[in-house]
Amino acid sequence: MTTVYDHSAKTIDGKEVPLSAFRGKALLIVNTASECGFTPQYAGLEALHKKFAGDGFSVLGFPCNQFGAQEPGAEDRIAAFCEVNYGVTFPMFAKIEVNGPNAHKLFKHLTSAKAGVLGTEAIKWNFTKFLIDREGNVVARYGSSTKPENLEAPIRQLL
Repeated sequence: MTTVYDHSAKTIDGKEVPLSAFRGKALLIVNTASECGFTPQYAGLEALHKKFAGDGFSVLGFPCNQFGAQEPGAEDRIAAFCEVNYGVTFPMFAKIEVNGPNAHKLFKHLTSAKAGVLGTEAIKWNFTKFLIDREGNVVARYGSSTKPENLEAPIRQLL
């Protein structure tokens, strides 16, 4: 059975990283955007990351420009935006597609493992969140409107 650890992705500064580097950690994988109404969720994601990092948890951010062209910038601009505006310290990855024929293999795996509303696999908008257990299995999917602070209990259960 495939897990998130079977995939790799480029970091926001261009280094290919096997996601097996996060083996043993619970993860929250999120497609992000800098010009979205949900962009302030970066603050809550960073708070979760800081709160639970010592317990074996990490947020992983994947910028995506597929929804309303709300992530138009290059990786260096995205990284600077996240650091300056939200103090993001969790791992950020290179901009990817999450839907369609060019969707990143990780997101193809995530969406097939946990379908969204009405059983559809496609991601509907920015800041869709996937909760991953310590074995790399997708255990839950949350829509854009789910605030990061509302995920503390499910995260604690995995830790």
